[in-house]
Amino acid sequence: MTTAQQKIAGDLKLQMRQLGQSARAAAATLARSGSAAKDRALRAAAAALRTRAGEILAANQRDLDGASKAGLSKAMVDRLTLNPERIESMARGLEEIAAFGDPVGAVIAEWERPNGLKIQRVRVPLGVIGIIYESRPNVTADAGALCLKSGNAVILRGGSEAVRSNAAIHACLLDGLEAADLPATSIQLVPTQDREAVGILLRDMAEFIDVIIPRGGKRLIARVQQDARVPVMGHLEGICHTYIHSGADLEMARRVALNAKMRRTGVCGATETLLIDSAIANTHLCPIVADLIEAGCEVRGDELTRGCDERVKAAAPEDWGYEFLDAIIAVRVVAGIDDALEHIRQHGSGHTEAIVTDEAAAAERFLTELDSAILMHNASTQYADGGEFGLGAEIGIATGRVHARGPVGAEQLTSYKYVVRGNGQTRP
Repeated sequence: MTTAQQKIAGDLKLQMRQLGQSARAAAATLARSGSAAKDRALRAAAAALRTRAGEILAANQRDLDGASKAGLSKAMVDRLTLNPERIESMARGLEEIAAFGDPVGAVIAEWERPNGLKIQRVRVPLGVIGIIYESRPNVTADAGALCLKSGNAVILRGGSEAVRSNAAIHACLLDGLEAADLPATSIQLVPTQDREAVGILLRDMAEFIDVIIPRGGKRLIARVQQDARVPVMGHLEGICHTYIHSGADLEMARRVALNAKMRRTGVCGATETLLIDSAIANTHLCPIVADLIEAGCEVRGDELTRGCDERVKAAAPEDWGYEFLDAIIAVRVVAGIDDALEHIRQHGSGHTEAIVTDEAAAAERFLTELDSAILMHNASTQYADGGEFGLGAEIGIATGRVHARGPVGAEQLTSYKYVVRGNGQTRP
């Protein structure tokens, strides 16, 4: 490394550490701030999103122009694209978060000991959160708002493909913080796209950052989990399955399967593999496959699936357990629920699985015996979303088993402390 390169690297590390110091100071202020100030900031930020919608769309168009030149995939472009409806959805999400009860200070449990000690478990903020994400500019609004609501300061590092969109949305969040007289450093955006900034965030800022949350592709998640020196709230691939059980109503199965794949193919809750019970293959397989193909989906199937429609392509071994994030689905005929469960255990990522059936016993087996973060009965996997769960928004779907699972909303961004009240007790 040349002297000039060393100086640049040193300056970047100093800049990143200054972000960390500012975030730590802001976190201390937020921990003392009441609900009214945080909610006022969120409502003002929502108003700013609407007022500045033209600026945001103009910034987003410049990002889309760059994406076109870079040859980004259709799925990536869909994630990147903003329109008036999506901006309004972001604004409503902030208002919904503001309307929720404040998780900070909530008493999770309380009890009294025989010696008279009164003990409470009380929610507290995590502190400073680092969030690294790709493509989706709406994450800037959702993550900033959820961290603020839960009393956490946050350092956001979005992908280079959305740099202008992220900056325009971040400006709205700053408007909200200013309106509520809260520190502008409560929600910070890493000001550089230098890849080394991510390395510094992961390796060199443990004294400032309490948890890292990655939201993106497999390579990003792997890098974060490998390099991070602080706890990571994992968000793995969305390899989601829909299983059409032998007890499934045909019309319901057709509606759910089509929506689960084709509503939006680039979201992590999109079904990537469809399993159809052999007992109903003669009645259900061909109509469902035809629906998907006619909607513009490429179907890759096993031998039985290929036999029902000449347009079906042969599934390769790697198609089972692959996150297409595109109008492509893998379809397999399974020999009953045991076969379906085994396939999901072998190829799933622990994100979201759904069963379509009118048989309650089969549904209960599916919901009980699988251990994915989200399990559904007679519903599209596209409902795997914090907003649809009534959380207002989400930072992502956590697929790990430590701290949080499923949609990560404001409550999942808190820890707890114990508060013990006595009247002079001493321990014998």
